[in-house]
Amino acid sequence: MLSVEEALARILAAFAPLPAEVLPLGAAFGRVLAEPLVARATQPPAAVSAMDGYAVRAADLASVPCELAVVGRVPAGSRHEGRLEAGQAVRIFTGAPLPEGADAIVIQEDAEALDGRVRVLEAVASGTYVRPAGLDFRAGETGLAAGRRLTARDVGLAAAMDRPWLSVRRRPRVAILATGDEVVLPGEPRGPNQIVSSNGLSLSAVVSACGGEPSLLAIARDDAGSLQALAAEARGADLLVTTGGVSVGEHDLVRQALGESGLELDFWQIAMRPGKPLLFGRIAGTPLLGLPGNPVSTVVCAALFLRPILERLQGLDRPPHRLLPARLGAPLGQNDRRQDYLRARIERAADGTPVATPFGRQDSSMLAVLSRSDGLIVRAPQAPPAAAGDPVRYLPLDGDLLSL
Repeated sequence: MLSVEEALARILAAFAPLPAEVLPLGAAFGRVLAEPLVARATQPPAAVSAMDGYAVRAADLASVPCELAVVGRVPAGSRHEGRLEAGQAVRIFTGAPLPEGADAIVIQEDAEALDGRVRVLEAVASGTYVRPAGLDFRAGETGLAAGRRLTARDVGLAAAMDRPWLSVRRRPRVAILATGDEVVLPGEPRGPNQIVSSNGLSLSAVVSACGGEPSLLAIARDDAGSLQALAAEARGADLLVTTGGVSVGEHDLVRQALGESGLELDFWQIAMRPGKPLLFGRIAGTPLLGLPGNPVSTVVCAALFLRPILERLQGLDRPPHRLLPARLGAPLGQNDRRQDYLRARIERAADGTPVATPFGRQDSSMLAVLSRSDGLIVRAPQAPPAAAGDPVRYLPLDGDLLSL
């Protein structure tokens, strides 16, 4: 059996970033930049006031208190015509450009307005409360590198840079095919020996959360014709993901049925738990990722393999697995020859250190435990027994598009 690392390397080698498309800025949130974001404007375009107050020449305030003649008033969006001379001040508001000759701002709390004059109570140095031109960025500067998923903050930056259209990677199109006579969709009539199918909808949510476009196909029944017909509907997708039917039972038909339709198998089975019977290959030119049918195995394998595929297709520049350090919250026995991924709560100790406590039952059918988990403790093959407090690493179970 392949290791997780070798399996992931072979999978990712089959994918490259998708072509770019140009979108209006308002539709670009969550998309991945295909080109660097270069400013078309300078921000601020000129030296502006950072506070409400008075634009002055700092040299006029050598001795305070002092009085200056108020020769103008400049709200944001306006400007003072003419140069500020010795002994003069201009009433100014936040964001308004400094008059020529002014080099500092006296905030209104440090001044008293008189009839046509202002009494300055506190001296200021040159540059006080002044935002120089280009303080944030200048035209021609690169604000964001290619390969970055755009956050709400990034959208604001692009707008300020005067970039109404952006070149971003196309969303990956992912066809999802669940299999099995024993499963029905939520809300459908359920026979005495059937269960509600969760895998297809879980995978659809994973694809959406990672920036892809899911297409949930009908459930394939446990016969070759049904599986082949539904798999054919995935043509044109960037990836076909199946769930179930990849183990070794008599009703696990994915390899056999799709093999008859031209499946080119790269590998089957990897040394991990949960998720051993994972399959990867290509059918009719479409990459195929075959996931186990157990619900937890499906989601864990999606975190380990599907998410990195979607990131590669979108040109995201990041490691495929972002493991974080923690202390173990409960003892663990020796591991066997498979790499283990244990559902765990992640809490903070008094000193702020993350503590990862695995749930006592790790059965791969228990979705409620997975839902309550914050991360997956990763244990290497043949890892020795570990005591509470020992260092461990965990894979966080978070949503990429949920942060600002």
